[in-house]
Amino acid sequence: MNCEKMTDEELVELVFENKAYFSCIVFRYEKKLKRYIRRITNLSEEDIDDVLQEIFIKVYTNLHGFDTDLTFSSWIYRIAYNTAISIHRKREARPEGHMIDAPDEVLINIVGETDVEKEVDVQYLRKHLLEAMESISQKYKDVLVLRFFEEKEYQEISDILQKPPGSVATLINRAKKQLKKEFIRQGYSQYDYER
Repeated sequence: MNCEKMTDEELVELVFENKAYFSCIVFRYEKKLKRYIRRITNLSEEDIDDVLQEIFIKVYTNLHGFDTDLTFSSWIYRIAYNTAISIHRKREARPEGHMIDAPDEVLINIVGETDVEKEVDVQYLRKHLLEAMESISQKYKDVLVLRFFEEKEYQEISDILQKPPGSVATLINRAKKQLKKEFIRQGYSQYDYER
């Protein structure tokens, strides 16, 4: 089954004709969603696998309800987000998340978006920025993860979080400010931050 060149929407149509094509959707999204769940929750790898299985079951059973006004990516991430939040509520604890692992270019991108000088030593940046990410409010962490780690556009974040695009822009702006404050609180001086 060669489904690499097909769009998500084409795969959805094929699943209605032949259930075997659902494996293409799973293959396409499994690693992405696993990484996303890991970044927004404090679940073990075994629990993440269970959540991932639950997500794909929900996707499969609700495929007829896929809103074609959204991208499939937005729709499946919304299911992943809701599932993670549901587990969070069941455990009655705010998901603190694992230490986020990020490629250096993602860190530099966040830094550029938060006005931190790009020449900062990447290892120093990795340590302090990721610690800061773990310390900020979950709603801000959610938008930063979607924007910078998952590389979602504002409209897709709006679809995933079911918030108006203007609210997403405001949340991202506030998240960057909160991240900056936390970064400074951890010892990166205001003077160094503004030079």
